[in-house]
Amino acid sequence: MNPNSPVEMEEVRGVLRVYSDGSIVRSSKPSFDVPVHDDGSVVWKDVVFDSTNNLSLRLYKPISASSSAKKLPTFYYIHGGGFCIGSRSWPNCQNYCFRLASQLQALIVSPDYRLAPENRLPAAIEDGYTAVKWLQEQATSENPDTWLTDVADFEHVFISGDSAGGNIAHNLAVRFGVEDAEQKPIRVRGYILLAPFFGGTVRSKSEAEGPVEAFLNLELIGRFWRLSIPEDSTTDHLLVNPFGQESKDLELVSLAPILVVVGGGDLLKDRAKHYAEKLKEFGKEVEYVEFEGMQHGFFTINPNSEDSNSKLMQIIKRFVSVQCSG
Repeated sequence: MNPNSPVEMEEVRGVLRVYSDGSIVRSSKPSFDVPVHDDGSVVWKDVVFDSTNNLSLRLYKPISASSSAKKLPTFYYIHGGGFCIGSRSWPNCQNYCFRLASQLQALIVSPDYRLAPENRLPAAIEDGYTAVKWLQEQATSENPDTWLTDVADFEHVFISGDSAGGNIAHNLAVRFGVEDAEQKPIRVRGYILLAPFFGGTVRSKSEAEGPVEAFLNLELIGRFWRLSIPEDSTTDHLLVNPFGQESKDLELVSLAPILVVVGGGDLLKDRAKHYAEKLKEFGKEVEYVEFEGMQHGFFTINPNSEDSNSKLMQIIKRFVSVQCSG
């Protein structure tokens, strides 16, 4: 081996490798082999929403929508991956979006975002914001994409995400809570945070005591944060810790209703629970659901389980139905 060869400094799930000379090797495919389950009941297509950063989103809708006069709620699903890996095109993401479109009878918008460490935070948050503003542009355009606008209900929009995507959803809730009047004609009715990826310099009990063999263990959590937070920052950064010293006072922010879902065996459980409890103390409309014994990302790791495919979907469906009828 050449002694001058760069040394591997960080490795993430076989997808991302960072070397001592600053070079990065990234695979476009996940490390796991999951088949795509497309039964033909949902149609989809890709659309570029940010040409400057070469970012696309994937749209899904039930095939039955084309024959119905009823508009469909618009539901964002932002993928996870610790801000470092993942894509709208990964099979686990696509399978989940198929189920969302079919079971919610909704138009699903699944955007990509710039990944770290090439693009550290706040890049991912800004890209999530751009993806929602793209929808607003479609709603007001004189020449919109009718594949979308013929079926999308712009007054019933929901923003969801899992893990890092849940973090993005939270930060969008805060931003849109401040900019409420600037969203028209779209109206975000609620946010669904699935195992949101929050951090902090003080370890939570579930982080400190979680098993090393967990799907998302403490070592991997630390690696994701090292690679994604702004340089010279800590995990008390305002985009990482909702209640850090740098963060907005959420008691003063107008927030749409929020659903928080977490697995009882997830190392991030305590942070998600604390988040929901604090928002309730502030008088916000928050629902917290914990799946006993389930690990981080259980609904994509084992998408066909009863918890993933039945119970979780029913919880999300109920939340959407309640907010649409309000």
